[in-house]
Amino acid sequence: MSQSYSLSDLLKLMQQLRDPENGCPWDSKQTFQSLTAYTIEEAYEVTDAIEQQDFPGLKSELGDLLFQVVFYCQLAQEKGLFSFDDVVQTISEKLVRRHPHVFSDQVFDDVSAVNANWEAEKAKERQEKDEKATSVLDDIPLSLPALMRAHKIQKRCATVGFDWTSLPPVIEKIHEELDEVMQEITADTVNQSAVEEELGDLLFANVNLVRHLGFNSEKILQAGNRKFENRFRALELQVKAEGKDLKACSLDELESVWQQVKQIK
Repeated sequence: MSQSYSLSDLLKLMQQLRDPENGCPWDSKQTFQSLTAYTIEEAYEVTDAIEQQDFPGLKSELGDLLFQVVFYCQLAQEKGLFSFDDVVQTISEKLVRRHPHVFSDQVFDDVSAVNANWEAEKAKERQEKDEKATSVLDDIPLSLPALMRAHKIQKRCATVGFDWTSLPPVIEKIHEELDEVMQEITADTVNQSAVEEELGDLLFANVNLVRHLGFNSEKILQAGNRKFENRFRALELQVKAEGKDLKACSLDELESVWQQVKQIK
């Protein structure tokens, strides 16, 4: 029977790994900055396990992600910044503060009122965190993937009323941005910088449509990627089964197989 471990054991293991004399050389040399790439990777692996419904794998991936939190807390404790207990205290206070309808007698009429209170509390927290903040966009991380950041920027702007209240103007904006892309790429002299800028505007407008329809652009594109990949892999198998070389096939031939694959994938 394997040894049983608790959270306190994990914290002690982390301390031992960081021991300058008897710890692990790799763990000992890590810094806040060096760990960030691993943290992002672990978060994506958690997401992937969920998407694949690999729950035994999810248990392991969640452990890896938790270890990242423990690692950062150990680094912070070594520098006298904060401890794991401080992190637990902070998130617990935040949850209680942001859910007065659960942890106090405050009552909201509906989900939209709950969301409005949530955003109001977050705005208050941002102001307390940085009294010099001049914009509702100030604390949106620059390191977020572009689709996620676009969604967050738009959502944050909507909290102060800078947002369309109906779908038609959102769709009109997409057509407007597409027209501007076409103007740039069909100009007598194509300005690549201008094309790039207009393409960015078009992508941003599409994120806005996805948001207004209640979806998440990052998740939708991930699903679109998976669908295309599954179909293309099926196309490769079909072409191979017909004894053909993929590179030797014409586009019309590949399109014909693609249409067949779409019927079943």
